[in-house]
Amino acid sequence: MNVLLSWLNDFAPFGDDADAVATHLSSLGMAVESITEVGTPIDGVIVAKVLERAKHPNADRIGIVFVDVGDGQSLQICCGAFNMQPGDLVPLATIGTTMPDGRNIQRSKMRGEWSNGMLCSPEELGLAEDAERDRGAGIYLLPADLPLGAPVFAALGVTRDVVFELDLTRNRPECWGHEGVARDLAAHLGLPFRTPGDPDAAAPTGPERVAPVDLVAGDRCGRFTSTVLTGVEVKPSPAWMADRLTRAGMRPINNVVDVSNYVMLELNAPNHAYDLDTLGGGGFRVRLAGDGEQMVTLDGVNRTLTAEDLLICDGNDVPIGLAGIMGGEHTEIAPTTTAVALEVAWFEPSGISRTVGRTGLRSEASVRFERGRDPQALTRAVARFVELLRETCPALVVHAGAVDARGTVPVPARVPVRTARVNAVLGTSLSTDEVAALLAPIGYLREGEPTAEGQTIAVPSWRPDSTSEVDVIEEVARQYGYDRLGRIVPQSTDHGALSPRQLDRRLLRQVMLGAGLSEAMPNAFLAPGDLARAGLPSAAITISNPLVAEESVLRTSMRPGLLTSVGFNASHRRPGARLFEIGHVYRLPAEPQPLPDEREVLSAVLAGADARAAVALWHEVAAALVLDAPVAVRAAEPAGLHPTRSAELVTADGTVVGLVGEVDPDVSAAFGIDERVGWLEVDLDAVLALPHGLARYRRVSRFPSSDVDLAFVTPDGVTGAALGEALRAAAGDLLVDLQLFDTYQGTGVPDGHRSLAWRLRLQAADRTLVDADVATVRDACVAASARLGATLRA
Repeated sequence: MNVLLSWLNDFAPFGDDADAVATHLSSLGMAVESITEVGTPIDGVIVAKVLERAKHPNADRIGIVFVDVGDGQSLQICCGAFNMQPGDLVPLATIGTTMPDGRNIQRSKMRGEWSNGMLCSPEELGLAEDAERDRGAGIYLLPADLPLGAPVFAALGVTRDVVFELDLTRNRPECWGHEGVARDLAAHLGLPFRTPGDPDAAAPTGPERVAPVDLVAGDRCGRFTSTVLTGVEVKPSPAWMADRLTRAGMRPINNVVDVSNYVMLELNAPNHAYDLDTLGGGGFRVRLAGDGEQMVTLDGVNRTLTAEDLLICDGNDVPIGLAGIMGGEHTEIAPTTTAVALEVAWFEPSGISRTVGRTGLRSEASVRFERGRDPQALTRAVARFVELLRETCPALVVHAGAVDARGTVPVPARVPVRTARVNAVLGTSLSTDEVAALLAPIGYLREGEPTAEGQTIAVPSWRPDSTSEVDVIEEVARQYGYDRLGRIVPQSTDHGALSPRQLDRRLLRQVMLGAGLSEAMPNAFLAPGDLARAGLPSAAITISNPLVAEESVLRTSMRPGLLTSVGFNASHRRPGARLFEIGHVYRLPAEPQPLPDEREVLSAVLAGADARAAVALWHEVAAALVLDAPVAVRAAEPAGLHPTRSAELVTADGTVVGLVGEVDPDVSAAFGIDERVGWLEVDLDAVLALPHGLARYRRVSRFPSSDVDLAFVTPDGVTGAALGEALRAAAGDLLVDLQLFDTYQGTGVPDGHRSLAWRLRLQAADRTLVDADVATVRDACVAASARLGATLRA
């Protein structure tokens, strides 16, 4: 919301120190998003009179205007706007003038014709033009009585002002009017507060004339007033009002509409003036819409309504407005209007909010009604409307017979406030009287006599959000000053620490980074077809209302996202990407349940690497986690992975906890990857549930080690992982390292077999190994391999 400093000064003497005012507003919870100075005079912009318009000889979109600045001379100006006529007064930026946007006006040629200055639009000057004088977008048409050659800003009486853009929270409904902001600020600064205007301005001055109100939906419209005004003359608003509305973000229309908007911005009191002569039946009927009933709102949209929507109808029961939101198509004030029926009402907030949410139609009025406004301030809003309209309609008559129809209106809360509770929450040592003194200037008044515990506070009618003791304590804190409360660090015997799962997750990231991988964060949403492209089953959970169609499927695997990243790198000539992610996948549950089967998974993709690199990475992970239970690498053909170079990670009870191997070449090609790609996928929910983390350390031996190389001719059906586990078990405690260093198929190796060469490093903790020790281990390994069908290669 835009708030003007000059407008605030109508309520209390805040002065002109904009930075100080902004600081106090923010400290009260009305965060100031920006501060803009407006109305600063532009030196060199003067009043000129249009003498003649001519066509530019060399351009269709540029005209030539001859103006007089009061010296009797004709000055030629080239101009791209055509809304002025001979005799109009316009603002002229003379040669040498520096405009707010930084332009410096110089004598220049435009398509071969000299321009001796620039005629200015309202936007270029930051000023508002009377809508009645606006003949289309273009040059600012000045009032006809201004002296030629006079500085435009001084001639118009434009003054400097400051606009604060406030970010208001929903629990500050009263601050959607300047009055509410000023009341809070004046109380905080200890300044005298007054509401401008005559509260008796709407006293009847003419005979009875009634615009009757039939209040059918009294539970949704708690109060509806109608006042008949005659002697109305529709004309431009005073310059000061048009300027204030413009600076507050509203476009001036005419005096009746502008006064309506002005009262809304000043008192947080939305209202509507209807042309009484065109008001069907001469009155109002407030009711709920029929299901499927239609009406055309002021924005020209034909809207289909429901039985939840509240309507303002005329006396003939024809809808003329969507209550609290927007008037009907034909409810605007016309230039010929002479009598109006002024409506000021209070509508139940939640009903307005539901209609706004369903229709998507939000207006300045609905914003205020949704948050809840003061049901007791309607009469004062009528008085202020009448007082302001009289400035341009001196013959205005207020007719007797004003209607005040009432339904269900909320009763302001009466809240017991314990002084000890105030001090406990705020860390203060305030007395009961001091609490009352802080609250009274903002309308929170003590009711009755204080007690030993505290007092009862009557909440003002303009604060429907304030209903409990803690709400009142919040007001005490704001008026006392958050900066005076100080900062207290909470004391706790329980110091923050990472959970075991968080520690494991951090450890895994360190392992991945240490292995040279970079962490990636692909989108958890996939496009239809991404899973199939990755060779995975297409069955997945789909989103019924995705933001974009390309993100409508919840991923069941991280493989599509990581392969997309590898392919992107490859397309930018960055092969060999090595990436990992720790995140969640979402699978269809095996049994019916409300939520998907959500699992935390570690996935790694190794472009330019083979299955051996992926298996080695798995062993690094297993070693870092210090898994007590064995997890075997068992040959398998997982979907989307290479059928002969992939395996499952299986626990002793047969539970599959991951996949390791190479991505199928066809899948890689589908993602634009032309190199081998290793893949590791670990179900962390399953793996981290296994016993792990109890590291067993062995003393570093002082004795030398011995290496033994053994090559086995192995049937294709026996995996390298299985043979490695057999060798590890056979070597026993003397084995400190086992590496597969060569795989061979070809001459000398029978069909259906391959040669797997292993290097065993042996070392004892208490002695130097002798040949007999090494021979014993060698024989045990040969025997273990034979049980798998492997033979020692000669």
